[in-house]
Amino acid sequence: MVIEFKGRVAIVTGAGGGLGRQHALALAARGAKVLVNDLGSGVHGEGGSVSPAQAVVDEIRAAGGEALANGASVTDFAAVQAMVQQAIDAWGRVDILVNNAGILRDKSFAKMDMADFRLVVDVHLMGAAHCCKAVWPHMVAQDYGRIVMTTSSTGLYGNFGQANYGAAKLAQVGLMQTLAIEGAKHHIHVNALAPTAATRMTEGLMPDEVLAMLKPEAVVPAMLVLAHESAPTRTILCAGAGTFEAAHITLTQGVHLGLGADVPEQLAARLAQVADRNGEQIPQSGATQGSNEVGKALAARV
Repeated sequence: MVIEFKGRVAIVTGAGGGLGRQHALALAARGAKVLVNDLGSGVHGEGGSVSPAQAVVDEIRAAGGEALANGASVTDFAAVQAMVQQAIDAWGRVDILVNNAGILRDKSFAKMDMADFRLVVDVHLMGAAHCCKAVWPHMVAQDYGRIVMTTSSTGLYGNFGQANYGAAKLAQVGLMQTLAIEGAKHHIHVNALAPTAATRMTEGLMPDEVLAMLKPEAVVPAMLVLAHESAPTRTILCAGAGTFEAAHITLTQGVHLGLGADVPEQLAARLAQVADRNGEQIPQSGATQGSNEVGKALAARV
């Protein structure tokens, strides 16, 4: 199977540089028409210019592809709606959304200003929600869509000094889970990508030899698979340095302890058994947890 996107229209946010630029170039090289969105701000969210987006558009056009530039901030829902309409007016549809826009405001939680916490959540989480909401009716109407969230190992597993970033990135996974369920009947597949890549956001954080292995291009294949018509749904792909993994949110079998007065003590004593991953499952929806709990309670009454 060849991964190609002829006839497809893609929107990539934060695509003026780094990983987003590589996403846009790769989609265009494989046949997609691409709306390149970038506010043109710094890594911390300061300033703004459409020039980075236009530079990527110029690259795509020079290679024979079709592309448009857009400088909307993903935090501005009206501007995001206009961005999506720009793609619709030009090409009549939107097939793919890659939510890649992001900023950093790193600091230990004890020293973090809550305005910085809120801004990072606004860009990563609300930005993704704005973009999904704007493309959703078009994808429903055409009975097809592919949405790629950009999560992070920080969201999945934590990282010192990134409480705001981690919270926003894991929240994107929660958004993915429900949108994938709601979009299934309309053939809208929603997935998440956790990249490890050397970009403006990682400068100074790793040795040069490691950064050389972590080229953004090495992450792009995972995005292409998640954006393609053959994509899975509700999958979290991790990618970096040409290595690919999958992350899962699982539920253990658990233990039924009932409602007795000493249940807190029993739970403390049997916590290792509760957390035992033998026989764990990947729930198809949040209802699985309740079904497991009620099922064990009913079984205990027999």
